[in-house]
Amino acid sequence: MTTQAIGATTWVVADGYIPPSSTGPAPAMTSHDSICMLNAGDDPAHVAVEVFYTDREPVGPYELTVPARRAHHQRINDLRGPEPILPGVDYCLVIRSDHPIVVQHTRLDSRQAENALMSTIAYPSSR
Repeated sequence: MTTQAIGATTWVVADGYIPPSSTGPAPAMTSHDSICMLNAGDDPAHVAVEVFYTDREPVGPYELTVPARRAHHQRINDLRGPEPILPGVDYCLVIRSDHPIVVQHTRLDSRQAENALMSTIAYPSSR
């Protein structure tokens, strides 16, 4: 089955923040940010994530692959190289792919027993 790629090749997440504590069993209830990526096309999407901070130079790229016709959920907490993204620090993401994808940003904040979940579509850039 041939599937047409949808989405954009550059996405922006302007509100990154991994809550610094959690309530509940790990790893399911660990506070985290994640990017959820859909590759509806027929080719693997090679993705580079660059992290921007308020008080220092950007870090990256963090390289990921989203297989053809698949979804990939990447916890920001789990990114390690070139360096971990620390909890409690504001950041933004620029996500570039060699094929069109769709990107959604989600945050689970479990610092309190009354958990909060926030999800929004990332900003698709035409550049």
